[in-house]
Amino acid sequence: MIALYLLIDTVLSFYVWLLIASAVLSWLVAFNVVNTRNRAVYAIGDFLYRITEPALRPIRRVMPNFGGMDLSPMILILLIFFVRNLMAEYWPRF
Repeated sequence: MIALYLLIDTVLSFYVWLLIASAVLSWLVAFNVVNTRNRAVYAIGDFLYRITEPALRPIRRVMPNFGGMDLSPMILILLIFFVRNLMAEYWPRF
């Protein structure tokens, strides 16, 4: 059971880093620091969008519009930290 807990915890930690990378890349694209016409940038951006958007879409639907500020990645990261802490507290230890 400990191995399953560690696997889930690692996957959640990795997903948090993907959320952060997706947010940073979206800022870089918005401020024209990187160009999505570059195939590598486009491939990375498309991968991050496909991985993070299914989890972010329901949060964006519920949240009010803050005028260009997207707080949904931060809310999802806080939810993931909450789930990780719950798992650490209530996971059965043998």
